[in-house]
Amino acid sequence: MILLPRFVRVLAIQRVLIRHGFDELILSTPAFRSVGFLLYLLPWNWRRRQYLPRAQRLRAVLEDLGPLFVKFGQILSTRRDLLNDEFAGELAKLQDHVPPFPGRQARAICEKAYGQPLDRMFAAFDENPLASASIAQVHAARLLDGREVIVKVVRPNLRQTIDQDIRLMYLLADAVERLWPRGRRLNPSIVVAEFEKTLLDELDMMREAANCSQLRRNFADSDRMYVPEVFWDFTRENVLVMERVSGLHIADVAGLARAGIDLKSLAEQGVELFFTQVFRDHFFHADVHPGNLFILPSEGGQPPRFAPVDFGIMGSLSEFDQRYLAENFSAFLNRDYRRVAELHVESGWVPAHTRVDEFEFAIRAVCEPIFDRPMKDISVGNLLLRLFQTAQRFEMEILPQLLLLQKTLVNVEGIGRQLYPDLDLWRAARPSLEKFMLERVGVRRLFSAFTATVPHWLDRLPELPMLTVEVLDQLKSGRLKVQTTDPKLDEIRLEIRNFQRRMVLALIGTGCVVCTAILLSVKGSATTQVGPLPLGVWLVGALGALAAFLSLKPRAKRGHR
Repeated sequence: MILLPRFVRVLAIQRVLIRHGFDELILSTPAFRSVGFLLYLLPWNWRRRQYLPRAQRLRAVLEDLGPLFVKFGQILSTRRDLLNDEFAGELAKLQDHVPPFPGRQARAICEKAYGQPLDRMFAAFDENPLASASIAQVHAARLLDGREVIVKVVRPNLRQTIDQDIRLMYLLADAVERLWPRGRRLNPSIVVAEFEKTLLDELDMMREAANCSQLRRNFADSDRMYVPEVFWDFTRENVLVMERVSGLHIADVAGLARAGIDLKSLAEQGVELFFTQVFRDHFFHADVHPGNLFILPSEGGQPPRFAPVDFGIMGSLSEFDQRYLAENFSAFLNRDYRRVAELHVESGWVPAHTRVDEFEFAIRAVCEPIFDRPMKDISVGNLLLRLFQTAQRFEMEILPQLLLLQKTLVNVEGIGRQLYPDLDLWRAARPSLEKFMLERVGVRRLFSAFTATVPHWLDRLPELPMLTVEVLDQLKSGRLKVQTTDPKLDEIRLEIRNFQRRMVLALIGTGCVVCTAILLSVKGSATTQVGPLPLGVWLVGALGALAAFLSLKPRAKRGHR
């Protein structure tokens, strides 16, 4: 009975694949080309049908298979290091809106999460969803104190569907790796693993609420970005309640213009806010698209503010990655390709054996044609993509955090150019980069590092006099020894010398055995006999026996008696 739902799901997927002619795609691969005639023996192919191009077919299949596969297509569309432009562009068309589930079901999920009727939690709850996505859908509500909120409810039974479909995706990825020549290089199993992790993270509304709270704290004093408040008392693992934001959609360019907003300034501020998240906070919103970004118009003398929503996917960079990324951007701005190549090697993004000069030439070949154009025409996202593709030839391991950054930067750049087509992203990003580099190497950085370690020093300071006295006492009594080498290394060296000695003695013993055999075969009157054997045999044999004895005798380790 446990296998029955999975079998039914397999049949449903198979029916969708057949409807879109995926059997033709499979039988056209090199692994099945020899049995391609089977395509014409299948009953559903007896009537000639017209199919869409392959990329469009893949998008249609994902849409028909449901929300989970739509989400997979959205994430896969960001992996332009794996897909060609045709497939990546087509998958990027997958919309974030999917058919909603009934509002009464959303109400039942919330009541089960709270353990009481919704009338006791909210003054009003609209069962008609505001928006519906692949993971959850959003409903408008009003708290008992009158504040307007949104309630984000995870789709019912989604975890069971995920478990079933993820297993099938792993099987499909394994088949692609084995049957398609390029499959192993594309690593579809790794893509599915990343997808599974992203999905499980997005299912947890407590995690998303924590992401929102962190971003709100980072920009608490900002007059350019407003992050909605999370209501923790109403938030559960599958229900998230946060402040409702009312503003203009970032894609409503005409509406923004009618509101008197300077689109050029808005686009540049958006880019600077993104780089501020990356380099100041090393924590950035990684799911930026027009559906997740609003603009709050000017009011009370306050400038327009960005208001992001949907915090399920966030990115972070370590200080190590931050520094090397900032230096890479600075080197690109100065067209110092040698430094870019050196930074990739120093950071470990490419193997240490990579020839810097060859990598430099490859980077120059990518960048020079791009930088010869006006700066406003340069796509930073496409530049990073080309660099990733070039670095893969030098065995660069694509790091998930860098891919997430590249995908978000492409979206930010796209939104910025939609607002202001002549946006110079390099110019907008430079202040954040220069500020970060100044803080990293300036006096302020030294002072902050000093103040961070002062509490540790003060904690150990009372112990310092006693430790000093103990060290002096040990030094005076001769009990203090300075060890400059690792004793393990000495043992290894001793074992190597012992092995060499035994090898020499074993060779001497072998030589003596050979000599003994030769002497036994010599017959002549000059040979002195001692008992039954010649004297030379006795001498050489004794020498061989001694050598064999010494080679087998164990040598005492240093330091033992």
